[in-house]
Amino acid sequence: MGNLIHFNALKTIWIKECTRFLRIWVQTLVPPAITISLYFIIFGNLIGQRIGEMGGVSYMEFIVPGLIMMSVITSSYSNVASSFFSAKFQRNIEEMLVAPVSNLTIILGYVGGGVARAVLVATIVTLVSSFFVPLSIQNYGMVIGTVLLTATLFALGGLLNALHAKSFDDISIIPTFVLTPLTYLGGVFYSITLLPDFWQMVSKGNPIIYMVNGFRAGFIGVSDVSPSIAIVVLLGFNAAFLALVWVLLHRGTGIRT
Repeated sequence: MGNLIHFNALKTIWIKECTRFLRIWVQTLVPPAITISLYFIIFGNLIGQRIGEMGGVSYMEFIVPGLIMMSVITSSYSNVASSFFSAKFQRNIEEMLVAPVSNLTIILGYVGGGVARAVLVATIVTLVSSFFVPLSIQNYGMVIGTVLLTATLFALGGLLNALHAKSFDDISIIPTFVLTPLTYLGGVFYSITLLPDFWQMVSKGNPIIYMVNGFRAGFIGVSDVSPSIAIVVLLGFNAAFLALVWVLLHRGTGIRT
């Protein structure tokens, strides 16, 4: 009976989260497709013709995995951060906290919504990409695994941000000053092998390097880091973030006053 209650609660939260971003699909699903199209036109067609090949493939093919992963990161993070903070701001999160539902169920429900949006956005961006370059996926398992682990990680990150945020302005601080720089320096538009040895070593301290290159390895078979190491890094960060979110939610950080 207890497991059925948790399952129904998880399903309800997940459906609520999916309904939320699907209801405003013009704001949640269309912008990534438009943004990626502009990236392809500017970086792919105009600049890519001058760059030529990178990693043994055309520049257009090289940036596709990075652009898809960038959309996954942004979508999963923003979905959970905005949704959970809204529930906290409107004080309806308290209804879930007093219900016979575990903290893990609440976490999985919100994270599941973020992952669902990220996967849907990734699918849309991939379809848009197919109009610009011929797509040929080398390892479906690596592609799917990297997308799911990355989406889960940043959904958990969005939940962390929402727990600590005290206003809607706080929701935009991390994406603006942390995620955006790390993403652009995460090998989306270039191979880190082009950098001097010292900066290659520094770049490997950026976790997004492993996400982008792990996905790129599965997508086009090109990577600056070992795919197995990328998966290990993702699993480690996911475990750490899940434990941290659970502890903070259990303590009522940012919720109970």
